[in-house]
Amino acid sequence: MKATDIYHRWVAWSEEDGCYVGLCPDLFLGGVHGEDPIEVARELQEVIDEWETIFQKDGRELPRPKTRPMQEVA
Repeated sequence: MKATDIYHRWVAWSEEDGCYVGLCPDLFLGGVHGEDPIEVARELQEVIDEWETIFQKDGRELPRPKTRPMQEVA
C-alpha cells in the first residue's frame, strides 16, 4: 500500500471539457484530461506519485484526506 492510497480519486466524463477528467482534490487543484479514461487514470496516478515525492522532499506530511464518497459500495 502506498501512502497516497488513502486519497479519493475519480475519473469522469466532462461535457464542458469534452473529455475525461481525473481528479484528486485532497492533493492538488486541477486535474488530468484526456480521451481515454484508462490513460487518464494512469496519468492521474503519476501526478499523485509526483505530489507524494514533493511532500517527502520538503519534509512535510501529506495532508489528511477530507473528500469522502457519498455512498459506500458493498
